[in-house]
Amino acid sequence: MKSTRRIGAMIFKEFRQLLRDRITITMVVVIPMFQLILYGYAINTEVTNIPVGVVDHSQSAFGRQLVETVKATRIIHVKQIYATVKQAQEAIKEGRVQAVLVLPKDLMQRAAQGRVLGQWIVDGSDTIVSGAFKALQNMPLTDFDIPVRKAAPEKTFEIAIFYNPNQRSSVSIVPGLSGIILTMTMVMFTSSAIVREKERGNIELLITTPIQPLELMVAKIMPYIVVGLIQVTIILGAGHLLFGVPINGSILQILFVTLTFISASLSLGLLISTVAQTQMQASQMTIFILLPSILLSGFVFSYDAMPIVAQWVAEVLPATHFMRMIRGVVLRGADIVDMWPDTLWMLTFTAVGIFIAAKRFSKSLD
Repeated sequence: MKSTRRIGAMIFKEFRQLLRDRITITMVVVIPMFQLILYGYAINTEVTNIPVGVVDHSQSAFGRQLVETVKATRIIHVKQIYATVKQAQEAIKEGRVQAVLVLPKDLMQRAAQGRVLGQWIVDGSDTIVSGAFKALQNMPLTDFDIPVRKAAPEKTFEIAIFYNPNQRSSVSIVPGLSGIILTMTMVMFTSSAIVREKERGNIELLITTPIQPLELMVAKIMPYIVVGLIQVTIILGAGHLLFGVPINGSILQILFVTLTFISASLSLGLLISTVAQTQMQASQMTIFILLPSILLSGFVFSYDAMPIVAQWVAEVLPATHFMRMIRGVVLRGADIVDMWPDTLWMLTFTAVGIFIAAKRFSKSLD
């Protein structure tokens, strides 16, 4: 009987302590609801709205009708019309479009003779997206007013896959995996940095030192930058040796892209560390960041198939920008100058994150 009362008293105490922890209670309610609503709408296994370009050498009414028919499938979204194939290929390399439809000058002749009508040039660095174009390879021509003299061709369009012609999933996964692993480790390491100092009682010692809050934030992230670079070297190096993942970009470009992402992730972790009161809260917030980084960044599901609200959320996350940059540099040999919006966002995110973390830490000293 006395044992039951003691257990009951401890249960009552634990519930009261839990209820006083406003951050934990808020996360218990908010995280499941937020993620259920967001992922329920955002996660779509059907690939749609892929941004593509068109090079129409035929300049014919049939060519325009053919493009409109392809658009009606909702698999693709025509983003730009290009004058030459070279311009279109540059757009693919820079990540502005993920595929290009090329229609030749003799389009009507090809249709009448039952030949292949054109060609899709597809970015194979994302196997999920490139696989969707198989559905466009055999479009029926029965709805078109064409004097077809021969049997319909076996294929309406040829498909040429660049950067990953064999469509090996490892080629797409390995660079993206580096972003997921860095998000997990970098945010996790730094999210508990300030909290750990508080729980160990070291925060008072830091207050008495002449170090400024901004200096402390910078000092906290510097060791982990080295850790992050080691991790990326292991992932890309092992991916290249074990799975044959090509490294088409320069090492300096890869280094710069990695540094921007590591810095952004570490600043996010520091910001969490200034908000969380305990290491358990810091871990909960880290998971809250990690799941969207995996599901909304384009690593698992197609970014373009997500609703616009989910894309807004994804654009805030550093992992989304890193996913585009690392695949662009490593697989397509793209230049970071051509991906300047993503680069600018990472640098801005890092600066703002460290600044806010320093301000919040400064307030905690008062």
